[in-house]
Amino acid sequence: MTATAMYQTIITESKDQIFYITINREDKLNALNIQTLSDIKNAVLSIYDDSTIRGVILTGKGTKAFAAGADIAEFANFTVEEGTKMSEEGHGVLRAIDHCPKPVIAAINGFALGGGNELAMSCHIRICSERARFGQPEVNLGITPGYAGTQRLAQLIGKGRALEFLMTGDMMDAQTALNYGLVNYVVPQEQLISKAEELLNKIKTKAPMAIASVIRCVNAYYEKRADGNDVEINEFGNFFGSEDFIEGTKAFLEKRPANFKGN
Repeated sequence: MTATAMYQTIITESKDQIFYITINREDKLNALNIQTLSDIKNAVLSIYDDSTIRGVILTGKGTKAFAAGADIAEFANFTVEEGTKMSEEGHGVLRAIDHCPKPVIAAINGFALGGGNELAMSCHIRICSERARFGQPEVNLGITPGYAGTQRLAQLIGKGRALEFLMTGDMMDAQTALNYGLVNYVVPQEQLISKAEELLNKIKTKAPMAIASVIRCVNAYYEKRADGNDVEINEFGNFFGSEDFIEGTKAFLEKRPANFKGN
């Protein structure tokens, strides 16, 4: 396995035409801060035109979390404008993954919550370990998902189920995620990466241009709904001016229940 470019918050390596990206913030449950999102985007863009790479595996360091949401302490005091910009940039990062001409597989090794679940959903295929847990708990902070979670979750598991999880903030276990179509496979933890490699090794036998075309064509179906993403960006940004958001983030950082007022 060959090490590639150095990043602050991720580890990248390449082996046998597969590019591995590992979120390297294990002490923070691989939470997605602004630097992590930037590193992931730059790493993915770096292999767009690299003919030596035929697929990507994205995972989290350790066994507890793929990515346990955004780094809340980083944006707790954002203004409306800063919140909107954060959402726009997050959409851009995940769009870079979604539109990557090489198949990107999320190997979900633990919690995939909030931005972590949104990151996983932007990948073309999702494989998870039996201990994985999924959810969009943003409503507990007095906010909505900001990285296309409202759009991709509905696309993957259907409107009714998506609304339930988005509005309750409940977590979904691995078997439920499989039954609902959020993930393609559930495997034991020790088989997670090898299963992803097995799939990519099969895809590697197909024509690269055809694979890239398949990705573009499938994406084109959903791009017709791009207005939903624009709505989400504006909605997400506006929450940064609300008292409920201030209360939600403050309560989270103070490790106490939030007292929402609806304003």
